[in-house]
Amino acid sequence: MTRTLLLIMCISTLFSCNDTAKNNDRLEFIPDHDANPVLSTAEIIAHKNGLLYWKDVSEISFTFNVDRGEKHFERSWIWSPKSHDVTLKTATDTISYNRKEMDSTSMKTDGGFINDSYWLLAPYKLVWDEGTNISETEKALAPISQDTLNKLTITYGDEGGYTPGDAYDFFYDDNFMVQEWIFREGNSNEPSMITTFEDYKDFNGLKLATMHQDSTGGFKLYFTNISVKK
Repeated sequence: MTRTLLLIMCISTLFSCNDTAKNNDRLEFIPDHDANPVLSTAEIIAHKNGLLYWKDVSEISFTFNVDRGEKHFERSWIWSPKSHDVTLKTATDTISYNRKEMDSTSMKTDGGFINDSYWLLAPYKLVWDEGTNISETEKALAPISQDTLNKLTITYGDEGGYTPGDAYDFFYDDNFMVQEWIFREGNSNEPSMITTFEDYKDFNGLKLATMHQDSTGGFKLYFTNISVKK
């Protein structure tokens, strides 16, 4: 394995890995709009991306891809959110585990799963994850397009998860659809990574961005083989 590919793997496993065991029970959490018709911005974003349909999902599978220059990395996942069963498939291995019964070995695999599923389901994580702080800014300049959008920042607590203390700036349009985001490791003032949210597609009601790329197009993170079963 080349050093470049190792760098791709390091970035993909370190970025967006905030999750804790206590959050497992919140994977089907859906705000009750009838009980509380005034939703927060985070809840509206999640709803616009089809959160209400999540309760019907019995299985979701996808392939996580990263292209950096001429280097390509991929791995595939099958996740049954109601039973917490996860299967990882690579070119050389297949690993299955249950997120309710993890040991040190499965935790290593789970770090990759949390990273990859975060990229795919980021708008839902705004309401799923606990121990976060959310702030909002109207009419902020998006870093790649330079469009004037709205910004929501989610900051994770200093304890728990795989990478505590990280922050994510979501830039969303007037339809509450995320167009770009900034990842800031350890809540640093300087961006660690900036990418787009593109090629939204509908999978049984879940509206998912299937392409993310940086300002140069030299880094692309995208999803293929997406299947959502009810």
